[in-house]
Amino acid sequence: MSRQCSRPGCAVAASATMSYDYASHAAWLDDLADERDPNQYDLCPAHADRLSVPLGWARTDRRATAVRQLFQRSA
Repeated sequence: MSRQCSRPGCAVAASATMSYDYASHAAWLDDLADERDPNQYDLCPAHADRLSVPLGWARTDRRATAVRQLFQRSA
């Protein structure tokens, strides 16, 4: 069974997992984790792509699709 996006009101299937660390002011987007973790957020493609972080935070997209897009742009 697929998991839904964690954003309220969104019923789309999740494809990414967002994790964060307040101490280091960083947030990471990864491919969907194998299991749900209450300390992480599962996001659909649209919400993952539009994810913004607070000023001064780093946002790192480590999804496989993000890596492919990076190499396609530089070709």
